[in-house]
Amino acid sequence: MKFEARLFLYGVMFFIPVGLIYAFWSGGEPVGTVGIPLVGGLVGMIGGYLALLARRIDARPEDDELGEIEQGAGNQGVFSPWSWWPLVIGLAAAVAFLAMAVGWWLMVPAVALGAIGLVGWVFEFSRGQHAH
Repeated sequence: MKFEARLFLYGVMFFIPVGLIYAFWSGGEPVGTVGIPLVGGLVGMIGGYLALLARRIDARPEDDELGEIEQGAGNQGVFSPWSWWPLVIGLAAAVAFLAMAVGWWLMVPAVALGAIGLVGWVFEFSRGQHAH
């Protein structure tokens, strides 16, 4: 987690000065002048959270400067390589973005399709009463 925290906290050192430079060069254009430093603040909050989290958990193999590749070997999680549900959620996102261009009425089927895809993806490996 230390690497991720540093990565985000370095973003603060980029976005805040860039926001100030942008404010100076643009003559105080309101959207970028406020937005770019706010991005720095958001990145700082994420980096701060990851730094706090890194202190509470044990060091991972990628946190070791002298670590070897084989230290990270093993089970990395459960993945479903043949799942069709991400495609359904992607289609719902595409329809939602299309709704912003064509008409807001199209958002209703996009949300419904997204809810169906999300429930299907969450319960894909479910066994028991809600299995499908």
